Amino acid sequence: MNARQGEFSAQATRARSRMVARLREQGVRDEAVLRAMCAVPRHLFVDEALASRAYEDTALPLMRQQTISQPYVVARMLELLGSGGRALGKTLEVGAGCGYQAAILAQLAGEVYAVERIRQLLERAKENVRTLRLPNLRLKYADGSIGLAEAAPFDSIIMAAAASSIPPQLINQLADGGRLVLPLGQAEQRLVLVERNGNAFRESRFEAVRFVPLLTGTE
Repeated sequence: MNARQGEFSAQATRARSRMVARLREQGVRDEAVLRAMCAVPRHLFVDEALASRAYEDTALPLMRQQTISQPYVVARMLELLGSGGRALGKTLEVGAGCGYQAAILAQLAGEVYAVERIRQLLERAKENVRTLRLPNLRLKYADGSIGLAEAAPFDSIIMAAAASSIPPQLINQLADGGRLVLPLGQAEQRLVLVERNGNAFRESRFEAVRFVPLLTGTE
């Protein structure tokens, strides 16, 4: 690492610490989530031209009209998944995108499967996470709207795209006692937590959000 790279790395570390402090100010209380957010260098997951904005609390564009979610929304969804001190267990992420949220999940869950329907994005995600050496993370090319039956059931499922209704395949792939967090709605979206107890499902609604829509198929 040359002097310029070392200076940027130090700046990024300070910016990441400020990002975590801001998340605390915004009400995120789960210390495990905050530690995970501090551990993963977000600037590695955005285009080089946007690296200076990586730690702003905003969504940033990726290729193919996709986005990397704003840090607060990532932290909030993970906090909902683990609320009450619950372990995430085997986790499925629908919409791996650039791999950022998957890398954070790998800090929190014992086993993570992250699926992405756009092959070009999946290849970029694999490049992004390679240097982090996350042995518990598996990135898969698949249609996330139908889950990942080969690895089900899941203790936790998190969706990074908005559905107009809760995908039945994902509900069916939840383990007993499992949780699903997703943005739900079209014109108006809200975070929704679904908790499974046997064959019963309880839904809880939270704050308004804005995500790209959930699409089916692969490309």
